[in-house]
Amino acid sequence: MKIEEFIKDLNKCDLYAECQCGGEFKLSKAIIFDGTKPFPKKAIVAKQELLDSLKDDEEALKKRKNLATKKARITTKAVNVGKMLEKALPTMKNFKWELPDCRFLSDPIDLVVFNGLTKNKIESISFIEIKSGGARLNAHQKAVRDAVEDNQVFFKVFK
Repeated sequence: MKIEEFIKDLNKCDLYAECQCGGEFKLSKAIIFDGTKPFPKKAIVAKQELLDSLKDDEEALKKRKNLATKKARITTKAVNVGKMLEKALPTMKNFKWELPDCRFLSDPIDLVVFNGLTKNKIESISFIEIKSGGARLNAHQKAVRDAVEDNQVFFKVFK
């Protein structure tokens, strides 16, 4: 059987093929040709469309990468400014804890407040995490919150 006859039979058949992407397609809908001869015009057009699509995808990826880099820079600046402000926050008028009762940790929680320490009578201990804008607790901060809420806070003496 000659290649041309084989291709004609494939174009008329009801067979399906599997693509590398995992999808299936009907062979009669595919552009089937003899690879030893010049590409048919349909195949050249399809190839060009795929190349154009690839180029568009690459440009979109570059844009997303640039945007991610810009967002990372903005986030880094915001985090750094936030870390500096955390240190100054206890001196602000609306800070409701006694400054001498506060101990600055920074990480994973910003402050531990020993409520009543300056009066020599600690009534409670508060773990304070300072957030601004839409900032949310990270995994470590959530773990501290959960441990406190689950009464998993202990006092131990190490000698």
